Amino acid sequence: MTQTDNSPPPLASAAKPAPIYVPGRDPEEDAWFTAFFLENHLDHFAYPDHVATPEQVRFMVYTEENERYYPCSDQMFKAIMDRKRSLMIQQKYLAVYQGTLSLIEALIEEQPEKAFLEALIRIKYQHEIRDEIMIPSRLQKRLLNIFINRTQIEDPYLFEKARRNQRADAVLASETFQQALNRLDPRDMAPPPPTLGQVRKLAETIALRRLIALSAETALWQQDRDAQPSAGDFERIFRRRIIGNGADRFFNFLGIGVHERREAIRSRKILWLADEAGEILIDLLIIRNLTKLGHKVIIAFKEGPLFTKVDIHDTRADEILRKSLADAYHIQGESLGKNELAQVLRSGHAFFILSDGTRENLNFLLTTTTFARVFKEVDGVISRGPDQQRRIFDTRFQFTQDIFNIRADDSGAATIAFKARHPAVIKFSHADLEEKARAIIHQMAAAKAAGMTVIFYSGIIGSIPGKLRVAKQIMSVFITHLKEQFADTFIINPSEYFEPGMDADDLMYMWEIVQRSGHIDIWRFQSYEDIARAFDLLRQKIPPEWVGKDATYSTGCTKEMNIALEVQLKYPEMQIIGPPREKFMRRRDYGVGKMYDQRLGAAKPLAPMG
Repeated sequence: MTQTDNSPPPLASAAKPAPIYVPGRDPEEDAWFTAFFLENHLDHFAYPDHVATPEQVRFMVYTEENERYYPCSDQMFKAIMDRKRSLMIQQKYLAVYQGTLSLIEALIEEQPEKAFLEALIRIKYQHEIRDEIMIPSRLQKRLLNIFINRTQIEDPYLFEKARRNQRADAVLASETFQQALNRLDPRDMAPPPPTLGQVRKLAETIALRRLIALSAETALWQQDRDAQPSAGDFERIFRRRIIGNGADRFFNFLGIGVHERREAIRSRKILWLADEAGEILIDLLIIRNLTKLGHKVIIAFKEGPLFTKVDIHDTRADEILRKSLADAYHIQGESLGKNELAQVLRSGHAFFILSDGTRENLNFLLTTTTFARVFKEVDGVISRGPDQQRRIFDTRFQFTQDIFNIRADDSGAATIAFKARHPAVIKFSHADLEEKARAIIHQMAAAKAAGMTVIFYSGIIGSIPGKLRVAKQIMSVFITHLKEQFADTFIINPSEYFEPGMDADDLMYMWEIVQRSGHIDIWRFQSYEDIARAFDLLRQKIPPEWVGKDATYSTGCTKEMNIALEVQLKYPEMQIIGPPREKFMRRRDYGVGKMYDQRLGAAKPLAPMG
């Protein structure tokens, strides 16, 4: 059996290196930093329809206060921020330029059109690299877009990707491969496991290790071969060591590590970031293996063409991929809510696909809301290849998930790297939120059994940006006032159940379970009179941002009014008290990761980001 590298993983709590850029240190530097995001079209406030909000990015990237995520390596970012001529940047720019010219040379036959495109690319290239503020991958995307838009060739690498898939498929379908994969080598079983359960576990581990070792043999799909690999070739490949600080962690994460018991395996939700055509077929074999172990896997593909990267359109257009993914559930829609996503992931499917919404190697600023929510909800992320490795591991940023990367190193060995999620990340799984909801429902049921009236109080908590503390205070003060007035009542104060790390998605998911339980006698929605009375009890004047406000101003309360009306149809004896229900219409959808309506976020002015 192949061996893993036993070098210790990095400590999750290790201190970050000193920041390359510190906001507020130098106005000129601040301006260059802001220009960096603007010139790369990565500023949300300048491009709100294309770039994710900071809150959505925080679903994936853990950022400190006044810290802003950038989608490139620290080395690249430092070179850009230094504002000096950089040989490294120039070499990467030149490689992008030459790659685009090679594309023109290979696909354009008419000389006038070829000359025109070469000149156009040269002009655009010279313009974009003038200040060395452009990330090379962004330059690559712009030049590729020019080529596609001018030639109307939707995917310049369509046939190359198809050839790669064909090569890989031919290898995997061969009888030699199947026999080699299933061959039992006595050395792999030494010493023999004492139980059948341990034998099955060992067999699963051996198969998975062999497939991971195979995934590093890139020549299988990148090069034409005169003959299929022999049994000896596969034996040599399977015997390669699996190295890297994440090797042991990876198998432990899957529940089949050396120290894991077979019965200890629990189902994991895994986000798999697909990379290259051809390679994806090896990935699918690995993923099938994972689903047999009881795990659920969501594969994220690129949204559109990016050289030989596999994209979501390939899953439908490429015959081999289409057959391989025939039983996969396609998660559609760019902005699924938490409840919708939970229903999808709880379906009987074990295998899902979706688009990440980008045409870049890995750029969390441009991914869809659905991708961001999937990233936030899974138990771990598996990335593929050196491009994704650079974006995740060659950066000071930590993320909200543990991330593995599988790639071939310079010697051809399979390497598994590991980066721990930030230690301060607080995660609330669906199970966590459901347990909290059940605890509240238990309290409600006990109160009703004791003859008490159960009141649920819906009010503004996070709908006024920056006023969360005040909102919780005035709600608590007023509910205390109600408790002093009412006898034998159990009043639920939602602000008491808010915990750090919870976003609007988490809260709405938890409260909807409580609200539909059938234990509410009176559902009271906060009125302006309630707010005014609370400030009076605090002996404070009403601040201008609270004047005239009531539950109808709250996005959450608007959603809860709709739930209340549905609950009342099922339990007609439940009373609804508060502002007229027809006024609950102005707040519809949360900004992603926010406690307030998305339109309030859209109203923010363009400002320097530090």
